[in-house]
Amino acid sequence: MSLNKKSVDDINVKGLRVLCRCDFNVPLKEGVITDTNRLTAALPTIKKLIADGGKVILCSHLGKPKGEPKPELSLAPVAVKLSELLGQEVKFAADPEVVGPNAKAAVEAMKDGDVILLENTRYRAEETKNGEAFSKELASLCDVFVNDAFGTAHRAHCSNVGVAELVDTAAVGYLMQKEIDFLGNAVENPVRPFVAILGGAKVADKLNVISNLLEKCDTLIIGGGMAYTFLKAQGKEIGNSLVDDEKIDYCNEMMAKASKLGKTLLLPIDTTVAAGFPSPIDAEIEVSYVDANAIPSDMEGLDIGPKTAELYANAVKSAKTVVWNGPMGVFENPTLAAGTIAVAKALAETEATTIIGGGDSAAAVNQLGFGDKMSHISTGGGASLEFLEGKELPGVAAANDK
Repeated sequence: MSLNKKSVDDINVKGLRVLCRCDFNVPLKEGVITDTNRLTAALPTIKKLIADGGKVILCSHLGKPKGEPKPELSLAPVAVKLSELLGQEVKFAADPEVVGPNAKAAVEAMKDGDVILLENTRYRAEETKNGEAFSKELASLCDVFVNDAFGTAHRAHCSNVGVAELVDTAAVGYLMQKEIDFLGNAVENPVRPFVAILGGAKVADKLNVISNLLEKCDTLIIGGGMAYTFLKAQGKEIGNSLVDDEKIDYCNEMMAKASKLGKTLLLPIDTTVAAGFPSPIDAEIEVSYVDANAIPSDMEGLDIGPKTAELYANAVKSAKTVVWNGPMGVFENPTLAAGTIAVAKALAETEATTIIGGGDSAAAVNQLGFGDKMSHISTGGGASLEFLEGKELPGVAAANDK
């Protein structure tokens, strides 16, 4: 995977119209943005394009309007908030068809350093199908395309791939660049020892990730609900724990692959059990700790146990690169968050480059207060998983090579 992409530092946009694809897919409650992280994360790229004297045209999707204008999914509140954050007006082009009379007039009237925001790209049905007509309309607005939306990099849509193929210059923004540098290079060219930690509920979600990482890493650590399928594959009694019976053969294949490649594959040696899943999820729960080969038949494993937490923390100590995707247990419950906290703490204390692969692991690390101790927290769940699978991401591939 060639990750040597043209970035905003390699281009000069003075006097040019720049279409910049951002990830403004923010949570909204009654028209109010409840979390502005994604907006703040986009500022460095936007500020750079303004400072260079570009005419900055921002675009993004928001939610799933499924190809029709839905007022509650309009990007209008984003324009207001961005204006505040940037300290200059971000003009909103209110066109239900996205590239309409408002957008065209606004772009026509732009001066160097001006910023406008287009309406939700998913108001157009073609967007998610990468339809040529909409890509051409977007391309007609700009001279240069900059993609800074890693969260949708694993999808080939008009606003990230279609338009990139129709402009002379397509570069990546600072956020994309950072994701490529950390995630892409960690997997393709890691500083060793390289330890990968995978958690989450289902083996099925991580099939290709497990297989690809076994080839790349030195140690692979398995936690979360999917660990019980591995334990069952080893012939252990797992009680009422989550299991994916169709994937037992696969787990055996992966254990064989690890030993054939001389890699260390770590599985839980003890587990935190309870009589059942907590309801509600954060309810008080009575737990006990048992060895991984002694789970009572009427109990359910819901987190790694304390011995396992120590084993995993020790495995991280000598690492130089650590990638973590997926919690170690039901981290939404204070009692069952212990394993995830132990791993987060070990990552916070290591000198290694620590990369959190989006989704639940990012949420866990941030909620538990370890966010600022990590080298990089990915902004895309699905996109980071596909990177870890070794897939080429369409949104990255579409940018020009240096």
